[in-house]
Amino acid sequence: MKAQSEDATEAQARPEVPDAGTIVVQGTRIRGQLIIDVPPIAEYDAEDIAGFGAGSIADVLEAIAPATGSGSRGGRGGGRPVFLINGIRVSSFREFSNYPPESIAKVEVFAEEVAQRFGFSPDQRVVNIVLKPDFSSLTTEVEYEQPDRGGYSRTEQEATFLKIANGGRLNFNVEVNDTSLLTEAERGLEVDGQPGVAEFRSLIADSFGVEATANYARAFIDSGTSLSLNLAAERNKSRSLSGLDAVTLFAPDGTSAFRIIDADNPLERRLQTDTLSMGGSLNKNFSGWNTTFTADAVRADSMTEIDRRSDTTALVTAAALGTFAIDAALPGFGDPGVDSATSQTTTFVSKATTTGYPITLPAGDVSATFDAGFDYKQLKSEDTRSPLPISVKRRRLAGGANVTVPVLKRDDTWAGFGDVSLTFAGGFENLSDFGTLKDWSAGVNWSPFDSLSLSATRIWREVAPSLTTLGSPRIDLLNTQVFDFTTGQNGFATIISGGNPDLLAETQADWKFSANWRLPFLDGARLQADYGINRSRDVTSSPGFSAAFEEAFPDRVTRGAGGQLTQIDLRPVTLYETRSRVLSFGLNMRGSIGKAPERGERGGRPGGVPPASVAPAGGRPEGAPPGRSGSGFDPARFAEMRKTFCAVPEGEMPDLSAIPEMFRARLMDADGNPDPEKIAAARARFCAADGGEAGPGGEGGPGGDSERFAAMRTAICADPPQLDGLPPQMLERLRGENGEIDPERLKQVRARFCAADDAPQGGSSQAGGGRRGGGGFNPAAMFGRGGDSRARYFLSLNHNITLENEVLLAAGGPLFDQLAGEVLSGGTIPQHSARLEGGIFWQGYGLRLSGRYTGEAELRGAGLNGSNDLFFGDLVTFDVRVFADLGQVLKQEDGWLKGLRVSLLADNVFDARRSVVDSNGVTPDSYEPFRIDPVGRYLGIDIRKAF
Repeated sequence: MKAQSEDATEAQARPEVPDAGTIVVQGTRIRGQLIIDVPPIAEYDAEDIAGFGAGSIADVLEAIAPATGSGSRGGRGGGRPVFLINGIRVSSFREFSNYPPESIAKVEVFAEEVAQRFGFSPDQRVVNIVLKPDFSSLTTEVEYEQPDRGGYSRTEQEATFLKIANGGRLNFNVEVNDTSLLTEAERGLEVDGQPGVAEFRSLIADSFGVEATANYARAFIDSGTSLSLNLAAERNKSRSLSGLDAVTLFAPDGTSAFRIIDADNPLERRLQTDTLSMGGSLNKNFSGWNTTFTADAVRADSMTEIDRRSDTTALVTAAALGTFAIDAALPGFGDPGVDSATSQTTTFVSKATTTGYPITLPAGDVSATFDAGFDYKQLKSEDTRSPLPISVKRRRLAGGANVTVPVLKRDDTWAGFGDVSLTFAGGFENLSDFGTLKDWSAGVNWSPFDSLSLSATRIWREVAPSLTTLGSPRIDLLNTQVFDFTTGQNGFATIISGGNPDLLAETQADWKFSANWRLPFLDGARLQADYGINRSRDVTSSPGFSAAFEEAFPDRVTRGAGGQLTQIDLRPVTLYETRSRVLSFGLNMRGSIGKAPERGERGGRPGGVPPASVAPAGGRPEGAPPGRSGSGFDPARFAEMRKTFCAVPEGEMPDLSAIPEMFRARLMDADGNPDPEKIAAARARFCAADGGEAGPGGEGGPGGDSERFAAMRTAICADPPQLDGLPPQMLERLRGENGEIDPERLKQVRARFCAADDAPQGGSSQAGGGRRGGGGFNPAAMFGRGGDSRARYFLSLNHNITLENEVLLAAGGPLFDQLAGEVLSGGTIPQHSARLEGGIFWQGYGLRLSGRYTGEAELRGAGLNGSNDLFFGDLVTFDVRVFADLGQVLKQEDGWLKGLRVSLLADNVFDARRSVVDSNGVTPDSYEPFRIDPVGRYLGIDIRKAF
């Protein structure tokens, strides 16, 4: 792995010295891209990202989620990908998540195997975010959202400042969000046997959150060191309702009962979490080894208050029983009080990785990565339902190594076989509470062609359960409506959540096979296929209630004397063995719609001569600011363009965002990516040895540039042209294949340099107007006027097929087939699922489409009389976001419209909901559509202004 980062480019570059007389053409990459032997799964440049309509990097990552999600880990999932900034590991996601998307030059997504080269296990994809080297903005964003049927609303306000310059980054962000309460009554739901209670049961909690972050990063060019620091503080509060308190009264003979509901005392659950986070990273090169240190510390305090239920029964006389009425205040039973659960989590994570290339083989350099880590985590919790507080802590020491060995290279004697490399990794972690755990992996990567890459990886590792699953406090959720698979009826039960200190360490043994194919018949498209086989022992699982769960863990389910559900304990359990197989397909496309404009198409006339109506006789186009020609030489702008190309070391990608769009479009290939050959040619023209010296204006100043190109224009516009006065680079461009001056090329260049809206031929100087040398050199005229105005599109589609998902409860059985509905892990496991993200962006207008598909599934009943199976239909939802960058749409380069974007969103456009029916075709109350999805179609408006 090699990354051309801001601080480690020289140490990682390995230029070869050519033979004398050899002409070397070097390609260019954007600084910060990864230079590795594994092709990316997907790539997105700045123009693609503009089409996402995103407000932050976090939104960008949501838009490309189908490409970043791992398909290798089967039923357990791969989690959040590994993130890099400019090819360097960062301390945490919060370090960059709120950066505006305009700061991104490119995003690259790589397969899971690449994660090993940064000290991670191969179960997460790698996302490398390349930032622009010079960027500054202040953005504010206001958002309002609500379902189309009302009931509740959500607001969000955010302000972000980011400045990137001279190898440094400074970022501040403040975000406030507020969501109102939604009750069952507002969706027309009723609770059996409890009339008037729906308005005291919440479907969506009332919540409020505020977060502030600060990030700083700096690259010290002289020493090749970079440093980053970040700090964040966050508070979140929520309030939810669990119905009303009640007391059951019995007559002495036990034959009559009356339930009194206290309408003045709804059962609430209140949660507040305060989080303080800080982290940092240090990157430095030591004798050719690129080394990164990261550290992250988080302190989180959480308090949950739960109103107690009276759970009281009383004997009264039959006469007294008749005096009470529904919704009466509780007669003399008093306030039952409040239960509370608190937790305090302290986490410190640190890691050091160093990567180098110690050995050179005939097929290439051997890449080696070594990592070491120290972590500490402590969880303290207590609750009023447990007799003693819980305090668990873990100290972790870890180390590992990864080696990638190139075996064959396409251009050696085995060229017909393609590129082959082997990867080996191994490591350990010593935990204070679980002892020493080990892991290893081995893989092979084969690229028979440039467009096709194949890989196979074997992964084995031991994993301890998290401290959260071991020591979280007990929390009881009262009056939760559940479907009883044994009786086929709906009921209410208390759901218990929390930690389980008796969990075991898990052993995972996986295979992963992948293929990455750049489609030859579709520009800018890649197809990724993954096949994962996962086998695990002693698996930590957070279960869900089902007939299979009650069969497997009967002691976790409590029933009353009449068989009704009263309590379900869903704290984590250990499963003896799990088996899964998953096949995943991903298609990622990006590009432009329509035919690319030809080089000669400028102003609508062949040869590039603008129409006469473009400029009046005086030489300045209508509407252009006085003192400056619309197509003439702008010394200040040219000086900036020249500085952009010549200030960056040869072989690295200049910041093309600083180049005018009309010129930048001429530097792109057919897929809209920077073309290394075109950029190298432009660099040669801008930074030629005979033209690199500064004129009177200083280096890159207007004096020398304008006079130099005025002389060029004088020579080429003379009649006949004075070619001896042209630099060798321009003469080379004018020569044909036979080495002689090509008349057609000369004609085109003369048309560009000597256009009618400039000074007369011969190059006589024109006084006034701030122009020198009769207008001089016009880069836009030479390389094409007007940018590529075609629409840009992107499409990312991922489809997962679960071929196997089984749980073995003990060595001798029983075996639960979760695909067949014998689900222990909660919810359902469909065989098919898919996700789509796509969009189009054209001249300031954008549309983004998100789609999700969940296949049909089932939950098996207990198989007893009265029990019932449940059948879940498939579900397809689409989200649409349309937006307009008003400054671009209305051609406003200045003023308050510049940088102003208005977005309209509609989630679940067709108001789709999943249908759930039992064997009789009846939908149980617990699975009513509004209980499964109380939101439905969701509308919003977002206004964002960038300053």
